[in-house]
Amino acid sequence: MDYKNELKNFFGEHCLFNEPMGRHTTYRTGGNAEVLVLPKTKEDWSFVLKLANTGNIPLRILGFGSNILVGSGGLNGIVCATSRMDSITCEGDTVRAEAGAALDKACELSAAAGLAGLEKLSGIPGSIGGAVYMNAGAFGQETFDTLEYFDVIDREGRPATLLKKDVPHAYRHVEGIENCIILSAAFKLQKADAKELTSSRNFILHKRIEKQPLEYPSAGSVFKRPVGDYASRLIDDTGLRGLSVGGAKVSEKHAGFIVNFNRATPEDIKNLMDQVRQKVKEKHGITLELEQILWGKFS
Repeated sequence: MDYKNELKNFFGEHCLFNEPMGRHTTYRTGGNAEVLVLPKTKEDWSFVLKLANTGNIPLRILGFGSNILVGSGGLNGIVCATSRMDSITCEGDTVRAEAGAALDKACELSAAAGLAGLEKLSGIPGSIGGAVYMNAGAFGQETFDTLEYFDVIDREGRPATLLKKDVPHAYRHVEGIENCIILSAAFKLQKADAKELTSSRNFILHKRIEKQPLEYPSAGSVFKRPVGDYASRLIDDTGLRGLSVGGAKVSEKHAGFIVNFNRATPEDIKNLMDQVRQKVKEKHGITLELEQILWGKFS
């Protein structure tokens, strides 16, 4: 019996073949995943990991796909999406959330409960797992600021609880968890006034609408912030605002974003990323580092 049949028998409707990744990424474009499954329990994960390890099958973990570009050539092997793992609970001053829960939902619930520390992350279109994995942040607040610990399993299916103090982390970077699958995270927050927090959250959401091209599919900031500067300023100063390749363009509203404004292919977006990096390097001598992750084959 081949691994696809085994997955279908185990996961039933939560196993999809030749699934277009444009349905699962915020760029709304991308080739097909050979197999996409939606694990929910530790037993589900154990089954997938054992199958992938035994058959030496490539395995990728997907949150909301809000930081990923998938090539037209698609993805071989198995993609595990965490979207069914979405519970969030507030107890005392702690918020616990499963990896597939929306980061923004955790921000909303914590603000309403009068718990401060996540409100500036409001509107980030990622999952809890993705936010922890890359230490996502905005408006001077980062995921790791209030993170207390997170639960993982390694690729052999061994569970562990990692304390923040034991995990080296920096701006948009977390060390040593490349081979871990994040299952859930806990945040230690501060008691505060719920009305003020909700007002602060609404201000952040309004700022996002005002400054970011939310009317088009994108994956947020394309490049990491270079030391002492901003990628968007360098791109703007190089005269690249509005530069397009096929259906992809550098947003006129925010030069740090590439948007899919007209049925862009993954290759349109990738080529535009490459052009922007090259032109900024030529003018400013700075090599912009991708914040986004490229998966699969680009033609």
